[in-house]
Amino acid sequence: MSEERIMVEEVDAVVTPPKARVEDAPRERDYLSGFLAQQPRAQGTGEPGGALYEAVIDALKEIYDPEIPVNIYDLGLIYGVEVTAEGHAAVTMTLTTPHCPVAESMPGEVELRVGAVPGVSIADVNLVWDPPWDPQKMTDDAKLELGML
Repeated sequence: MSEERIMVEEVDAVVTPPKARVEDAPRERDYLSGFLAQQPRAQGTGEPGGALYEAVIDALKEIYDPEIPVNIYDLGLIYGVEVTAEGHAAVTMTLTTPHCPVAESMPGEVELRVGAVPGVSIADVNLVWDPPWDPQKMTDDAKLELGML
């Protein structure tokens, strides 16, 4: 086996490389000034964060699955909520199984509760089975409530 040697050279100083300069392109010193001066955009009432949308979500959080002590929103049964400026609310939802005992009554209850929200003129509920519900769709609050965390 041959031994390799590493050569070490001692120096008194290292020459600092020149800094990069962009002389041709003038720019403002505070590039965030325009961004910070913008006013917040008003939320549409039917958009997430809007008053009507949030009221619909609150109504959904008041509906509980009779077999599981968690509301249907946190349980992950609500796949989508769309609210138009005219007050048309469309809720896409599923159930834990197609053979759920409340399969016939739950969509009707969702329609009644969402339709009772002030500002909602029409409430539609679309019951879907694809993708199928699974426990991973639950919020962390629901998992904690059920002792799954």
